[in-house]
Amino acid sequence: MKLAYSSNAYMNYSVIDAIERVAGLGYAGIELMADTPHVWPETTTDEQIDAIRRALERCELQLSNINAFMMNAVQDFWHPSWIEPDADFRRLRIKHTIAALTMARKLGATCLTTEPGGPIPKGMSRDAAMDLFVRGLQEVLPHAESEGVTLLVEPEPSLLIETASQFLDLAERISSEQFGLNFDVGHFYCVGDPLPETVERLQHLTHHYHLEDIAASRVHEHLIPGEGAIDFDALIRAIRGTGYDGWLTVELYPYLDDPDGAGRQAARYLGKWL
Repeated sequence: MKLAYSSNAYMNYSVIDAIERVAGLGYAGIELMADTPHVWPETTTDEQIDAIRRALERCELQLSNINAFMMNAVQDFWHPSWIEPDADFRRLRIKHTIAALTMARKLGATCLTTEPGGPIPKGMSRDAAMDLFVRGLQEVLPHAESEGVTLLVEPEPSLLIETASQFLDLAERISSEQFGLNFDVGHFYCVGDPLPETVERLQHLTHHYHLEDIAASRVHEHLIPGEGAIDFDALIRAIRGTGYDGWLTVELYPYLDDPDGAGRQAARYLGKWL
C-alpha cells in the first residue's frame, strides 16, 4: 500500500505549490482537487495539464485520485448535487463530472471521486432522490468507460448515501466496471459502521481509501490520524488482509492554516504500518 496526501488541504496554495509541498513531506502520491484553486476542469487548459504532469514527474509524485466531490467554483462542498430539484442546476454536476473524467484521463489518473448524491432536498423522498442519483450516474458512466477512469462514490454522513448498506443498495442498481467505492474511513466510523468488518464487506467495490481520524463522539470533523478514536492498527490490518495494495490518501482539508504540519504528523503516525 502507498500513502498519498489530498491537495484539498492546500486550498490557500496553487496546484504546483501543493504538489511541491506534498513531495517535500515524503508522500509517494497526491490526490488533486478538481475545483478552484487547483484543477477546475471547466477552465484548466491542456497547457496547464502538461505543466502539472511535469511537476508531478519532477517531484516524483504519482496521482492517487482526482477529487471531484466539492464544487466551490459554483457554490460549495455539496452543491450543485446529483439530486438538486432544479434540473438545470443538477445538470451542472453532471457536466462537471464528465469534464473531470476527461481531465483525469489527461492527467493519467485511474479513478475519480464524487459525492454520494448530496443532501436530500426538503420535500423530496429518499426513493425519488435515489432515482435521480442513479439516472445521473447512468448518464455519466459511459463516459467514464470511454475514458478508462473509474468513478468512485464516497458515502458521507448526512448525505443521500451514508452507510455501507446504502452503498450496496446503490451498487445493485449500477452495472458498470468503471463504478466503485471511495472508502472514507472517518465517514463510516461516524455513521457507526464497524471499520474492520466494513472493509471486508466492501472490499470487492473499493478502489481507493481516504484516511483521517474522528473523535470518539463520532462528530464528522476530520482529525490528524492518531488524534481521534479510530483504531488504525485494526483498520490497516483489515485493509491489508483484503489484499488491497493501492493508495491510502490522507484527507485533512480542515487544516488550511498548517497543511504541511498536519501532513507531516499524519505521515509520521501512519508510517509505523506502511
